[in-house]
Amino acid sequence: MTKKVAFGTKPTNKPVPAAADAWVESRTSGEAEVMKRLTIDIPEELHRKIKAQCALRGSKIADEVRELLLQKYGNS
Repeated sequence: MTKKVAFGTKPTNKPVPAAADAWVESRTSGEAEVMKRLTIDIPEELHRKIKAQCALRGSKIADEVRELLLQKYGNS
């Protein structure tokens, strides 16, 4: 008994359409100002407490830390 298997069409090396690249480059995250990434190390227990409190409030850690930094250093 011989089993026949059908394969789809052979993939090509066609370039991605320019429209797709333009769309990706033109996306904005809705932020009015340019954002920069900040990486810090904190103790595991502190991280656990922050994460638990944020989960209870339904907020993100990044939003909470951003608010604390704005309170400390102002919104300028």
